[in-house]
Amino acid sequence: MTAAIDDDLWAAVGDPTRRRVFDLILTDGMATATTLSDRLPVTRQAVTKHLSVLDKAGLVHATTNGREKQYRANAEQVARIAGQLTAVGAAWDRRLARIKQIAESLHNIEKTE
Repeated sequence: MTAAIDDDLWAAVGDPTRRRVFDLILTDGMATATTLSDRLPVTRQAVTKHLSVLDKAGLVHATTNGREKQYRANAEQVARIAGQLTAVGAAWDRRLARIKQIAESLHNIEKTE
């Protein structure tokens, strides 16, 4: 694989609620804990904790606007995610191609016996 897999990055989006929070930020371009909690079945406090994890992983960054923080996706980290997904997908494609090759070889051996 060409891109090193960042386990901390993937651990941050391993939680389904956190993935949904991140998806909403990606879709909307910006969100606050309040706007996110209005759209999710969790409290504002829970959303704030999820945002903190995403922030520590570098997936989002916050700017203060009055009393609330506005969260935006970190484009650089989103690009890293895309690169890592591409690398993992390519590795699995190679593995599956090798498995297919072995299965076909075994099938051809059985046909000749």
